[in-house]
Amino acid sequence: MESDGFHAHSANAVGAWHPLHRHLESVGRLARTFAGPAPWCEEARLAGEQHDLGKYGDRFQRRLRGQDAGLDHWSMGAWLALKEHQAIAAALAIQGHHIGLQRGDPISLMCLDPEKLARRHPLGLALSDPDLDRLLARSRNDGLTFQSPPTTAVTSWNKAIAAMLDVRLLFSCLVDADFLDTEAHFEGDATGKRQRQPGPPLDPEAALLALDRFMREGIRPATQAQPIVREARERLWQACAETAQAPIGCFTLTAPTGSGKTLAMLKLALEHAQRHGLKRIILAVPFLTIIEQTAQVYRSVFADFPDHFVLEHHSLAGLGAETAQDDAQPPQERERRLLAENWDAPIVITTNVQLLESLFSNRPSACRKLHNLMESVILFDEAQTLPAQLAVPTLAALSHLSATYRSSIVFATATQPAFDSLHEAVSQQAAPGWQPVEAVPDHPALFAALKRVTVTWPEPGETRTWDDLAADLGDIPRGLVVVNLKRHAMALLEALGDAPEILHLSTNLCPVHRRAVLEEVRRRLAQGDPCRLIATQCVEAGVDLDFPRVLRAFAPLEAIAQAAGRCNREGRLSALGSLLVFDPAEPGDWRRRYPTHAYFQAAEVTRRILLDQGDLDINDPVTFREYYRQLYDLSRPASQNPAFAEAVQTRDFPEIARLYRLIDQDAIQVLVPWDKRLDDFEALRAEAEAEGIGGAWMRRAQTLSVSLYRPPTDHPAWGVLIPAKLRRTRKVDRQQNEWFILEDPHAVHYDETLGLILPQAQQLLIG
Repeated sequence: MESDGFHAHSANAVGAWHPLHRHLESVGRLARTFAGPAPWCEEARLAGEQHDLGKYGDRFQRRLRGQDAGLDHWSMGAWLALKEHQAIAAALAIQGHHIGLQRGDPISLMCLDPEKLARRHPLGLALSDPDLDRLLARSRNDGLTFQSPPTTAVTSWNKAIAAMLDVRLLFSCLVDADFLDTEAHFEGDATGKRQRQPGPPLDPEAALLALDRFMREGIRPATQAQPIVREARERLWQACAETAQAPIGCFTLTAPTGSGKTLAMLKLALEHAQRHGLKRIILAVPFLTIIEQTAQVYRSVFADFPDHFVLEHHSLAGLGAETAQDDAQPPQERERRLLAENWDAPIVITTNVQLLESLFSNRPSACRKLHNLMESVILFDEAQTLPAQLAVPTLAALSHLSATYRSSIVFATATQPAFDSLHEAVSQQAAPGWQPVEAVPDHPALFAALKRVTVTWPEPGETRTWDDLAADLGDIPRGLVVVNLKRHAMALLEALGDAPEILHLSTNLCPVHRRAVLEEVRRRLAQGDPCRLIATQCVEAGVDLDFPRVLRAFAPLEAIAQAAGRCNREGRLSALGSLLVFDPAEPGDWRRRYPTHAYFQAAEVTRRILLDQGDLDINDPVTFREYYRQLYDLSRPASQNPAFAEAVQTRDFPEIARLYRLIDQDAIQVLVPWDKRLDDFEALRAEAEAEGIGGAWMRRAQTLSVSLYRPPTDHPAWGVLIPAKLRRTRKVDRQQNEWFILEDPHAVHYDETLGLILPQAQQLLIG
């Protein structure tokens, strides 16, 4: 039953209303707690206490009873934070806790003035009460007092990337606190609010014991690697343990493919967390094609730990555990999804897209987890995949996170980019710049010890046709060919015709199909059976395969080195493995040979160095340093993306969020009928037709979907792509929908070997 006074939220399931003063006090207290080591922690408290000040307005109280609508209840609290407390970050956070962070320039901030909003609101809303004095009087009568914070997050915008990250982190503290307290009210019962159970704490000591036991009883006895490989892995393990004792900061971890980086960097992270009392470990990987492999290893290590000790947050997480309706999920999956909202877990495995785009987002849901990056160890696997045009702002944000908020950053890869050459540009956006410490000081010796492959480079002007390559493969019982484009993979498969033991791997295949292909490849290789795999770049980063021979289309140097990492990986051959680099005989400009212009530029830098030196040693880190130096001289990362730079200077949070994209966003998902999962496909299609699609449907559909660029309006692919209706809006629009269902009555558009084949649509396929 409703009580007297002002309320933040309407009645929950037991009829209890949410008193406004208790909500503001609770959110302020939680936000202060989440701010932890931040110097602006009291500003976070202030933001929590003032974020819903406008709810003291009579119109908002009527809105809770369904008697009013179209109200702005946030701007009055934002204006109070700005004018009375000079708390710019709190003002932006309060303003954005429903609509997202807006612009932070002086003109935009002054638009929070109630007189201006009352005359013309940018969203067409009405203030719940334009009288600030009345709102303050009511809050005082409720026992609230607002204290100006001794330190604020934004005192200068000179280091803009750093200052904007400060705002996002305070915003994160506010929105997570607001979400949690609101959730606790609506989950409450007759005894009061019911707070969700927090995730388990990180116990580094117990986790290290589990990791050491896993290595001792599982990995080391089971490995078939040669003694020199095992010795190199032990050296990497020891180096990571020693580096873990270093002060909190930014690190690179440079080690050759197959040296055991996945578990060695976990060792570093756990030892480092134990040494400095850090709260969680976050691992970001670039591709969904490898995230499950890594997650499976981590789950095996911590199999005896509490549920969600290892939390996965990516589009494939939890698949197979859900039913058609979101509210019918098993309790364990619902708990996982709740913890994923704010990364309240000791070890989080996620994607670069999820982590880095959140660092530059303006949306409450995306920024909500950011405060849990503080006092953490953040690991980036395959760090070379960070796009050059985003390198400077990304490095600036990460270095500021480390220097100010007690987080350590680790960039791990076999082909370490020379990001320290961007130090000067980075330091203009965040004071520390980018000067990481190498976790494996003697890594050149590791590369020399683990040289397992000889590389044959093409002579100048030498090319090979697809028929030439097909003939070469006839003499190779177990070989891998990696090409740059899906169209090239199709051409080579066509040249091979009905040759036996041919497999194909690309993102033309849905994830569950790719997983089946990889399992079959591993089975054949383990048994010594014939196995010829034609693949795109999706096979390179982090995919654990071990072929005796690899053929690689000419590409950027790091891609060639990654391909070499799939050759003689365990060092079991009596001689070195063989990597042949070839130039496809493809006439025309770069578009006929490479997926993007940036990829073409990097390949040409590789070719230039090869011509200058006559050979390239992919086992020598010095080679890669020179390669990246020349690449950055050519591509000039610091001056790329001028629109993004302009948005940073104007503190335009929405525009920055729009422009910071690791992958092309104009893509669609197509549900496909793979033969071995036809029952699942039919169930998903029937559900989409009968009820429309929602979040649970999309998550279950991910394993049977293929991503492709949205076709032009007149493209023939639309003849077989059926837009999926959204459950809530029943909306169907092929130029707006993101999900489609492949109509394939004669089973000609999804092939067991080739995957998705759309009419004249090869150029649409991603990856």
